[in-house]
Amino acid sequence: MMKKEQRIAQMLSQIEAMQPELTALRRDFHRHPETGWLEMRTSAILARRLDEMGYEVLTGRAVCREEARLGVPGEDTLAAHAEQALLQGAPAEYLTQDMREGFTGVVAILRCGEGPTLALRFDIDALGMCECEEMSHRPRREGFASVNPGMMHACGHDGHAAIGLGVAAVLMKNRDLLHGTVKLLFQPGEEGARGAGAMVAAGHLDDVDVLIGSHIAPTQSLDDGDVTAGTWGSLATVKYDVTFKGMAAHAGGYPERGKNALLAAASAVLAIHAAARHSGGQSRVNVGTLHAGTGRNVVPDRAVMQLEVRGETTQINEYMEACALNACRGAALMQGCDLETTVMGRAEGQHSDPALIERIGAVVRRDLPQLRLSSEQNARNWGSEDISLMMNRVQQHGGLATYMRVMTPMAGAQHTVTFDFDEAVLGRSVAVFSAAALDILSGEKG
Repeated sequence: MMKKEQRIAQMLSQIEAMQPELTALRRDFHRHPETGWLEMRTSAILARRLDEMGYEVLTGRAVCREEARLGVPGEDTLAAHAEQALLQGAPAEYLTQDMREGFTGVVAILRCGEGPTLALRFDIDALGMCECEEMSHRPRREGFASVNPGMMHACGHDGHAAIGLGVAAVLMKNRDLLHGTVKLLFQPGEEGARGAGAMVAAGHLDDVDVLIGSHIAPTQSLDDGDVTAGTWGSLATVKYDVTFKGMAAHAGGYPERGKNALLAAASAVLAIHAAARHSGGQSRVNVGTLHAGTGRNVVPDRAVMQLEVRGETTQINEYMEACALNACRGAALMQGCDLETTVMGRAEGQHSDPALIERIGAVVRRDLPQLRLSSEQNARNWGSEDISLMMNRVQQHGGLATYMRVMTPMAGAQHTVTFDFDEAVLGRSVAVFSAAALDILSGEKG
């Protein structure tokens, strides 16, 4: 029987050999970006490849609970994108009716006998923005820039999808070393914190003992190595679409007959941003868009705003949420308007478990000496991340969870039109995930 050290060396050779394929996959996903709940081509390709590898594959309504999905596009948008996905090469037999209705994402399961259940999460959605058209931008210059107007992989989820497929291939090739169950969670709708909650509500985290997620991240002083095994402190958030419904009237002739939805919304914007911040930690609030009115001589009867609040903890976020909603209710009441609020996204605060951070760090030092661990192995996170909902569900029933970073040089910051990254990080990420999975499902205690 081959020694463990030899198997690890063999695994690393497998990963090195697949680097060209990982790069090609990433570039294909980058060229065909799909935003939340529209990841139809992406999901169909993932499902086909995972099926061909021999995984038990779940798609459609088996992946996300319908009523827990947030910010789902309208039926016309879904139908149009489904046809586009087919034209762009989505395998028709995997583009199910459920997917066409916005039930995107894939869960792949590998059962290897008795042992713990390990879940690995990979988000797959793009952002709603237009990619740089300058020839200095490598994806444009080398022919893999977005062909979908208004959509761009500007955060690295194209890489995450490719990494997930790479990990799937490695674990299948080494399944004889595994004792337990692997769940690969290819999550839709991370941007805007829309998708993780629907996968949690579908029960996919209920039997998970260990959850590992990761994000490629820019090389910087906080992460002075190749791998940071844990992060903490991403902000809890809730995101709303708010509609004020008033009554139109002639602004010069009979203004008293109107109910000014724009004035209500504008008052709400000021009150929201004036809310007292919480003394217990960081908080954020932002009204990002406001659309209202039909003409200068018409009292506006409708106004729609997009807003978000964030908090260092779930409790602080709930305080900010209450402030924002109270401001909207009060402003609507002042102008005699009706109010409609819709939750478009939600995430909680998160922390990584020290024991799991230490175990992954030990794996990297022992099995992946070509990679450098960052000096700070539990770094402060930024922004918000809905993997928090998955982590918290696992931790609530006694499991362990961590959200890692694997560092890479980047051209353009994340969420900008010039974003790109060094694709060598794909193989490094596959190695970290795979080595950690082999260790956790080795049948030995950490």
